Amino acid sequence: MGTVICVLRCQQEVRTVNIKMELANRAVGFLLSFISLSIFTYYTFWVIILPFVDDDHFVHKYFLPQEYAILIPVSAGVALLCFLSMFIGFVMLKSKKKKA
Repeated sequence: MGTVICVLRCQQEVRTVNIKMELANRAVGFLLSFISLSIFTYYTFWVIILPFVDDDHFVHKYFLPQEYAILIPVSAGVALLCFLSMFIGFVMLKSKKKKA
């Protein structure tokens, strides 16, 4: 009888932990979605709409110069490719050592 109660309590604790993890995952997912949508909206406004706004308008002080609209994504892409190449090379070297 004692083991049955212990098993039921353990199952209840696991369910509680799973619910907490699910809520944490939802919160992280919502936060990442919000950040991504904010960056997308900012970049879209910066690249597509801002060139049609007068240069002396106050909204220009909230954005970087137009040259950075290309420079930042290209730099991020190059950095991503470099890190990805380093990771693949590291994994290949590590797997080669395990075979030998």
